[in-house]
Amino acid sequence: MNRRRDNRKAFYFTIVAAMVMAIIPLPGLVQAIWPFWMGLVVIYWALEYPQLMSLGLAFALGLVLDFLTVSLLGLHALRLVILAYLVLRFRARLRFFPPWQLGLSVLALLVNDRIILLWINSLVGEPLPPLSYWLPAIVGGLLWGPFFILLDRLRSASRGVTP
Repeated sequence: MNRRRDNRKAFYFTIVAAMVMAIIPLPGLVQAIWPFWMGLVVIYWALEYPQLMSLGLAFALGLVLDFLTVSLLGLHALRLVILAYLVLRFRARLRFFPPWQLGLSVLALLVNDRIILLWINSLVGEPLPPLSYWLPAIVGGLLWGPFFILLDRLRSASRGVTP
């Protein structure tokens, strides 16, 4: 029980950090390559500690993110639910992938997320984005390894375990 409570501290910290990363104003070039941090956090927690990350929680986090970013209501909620579902569904397989293959799988999940966002934007009537639209997914896939290690160490430190 105490271990679960310790994991919750790291969980809440990463959620708040991802929310802050989503709302901070950035210059144009950085904004163009800024990864979907909340998506990476949802992928990590669904993969490493699925008892904390459920579809309902992913939906609620997405709604909060919709309000914080003043975007179409349900946009982030749908994206995060689909990400969480895919990771939770294939968790048993993903856990045994070597790091490079897991990084490619995360890249595929993030590209899928961008396709969903593209679909929703086309339903709203927005024009097709430029090729740089895919950069956040690529950067997120490239950052997955260091991001995973960082969150793993944070989770271990919150439990009092030295890595």
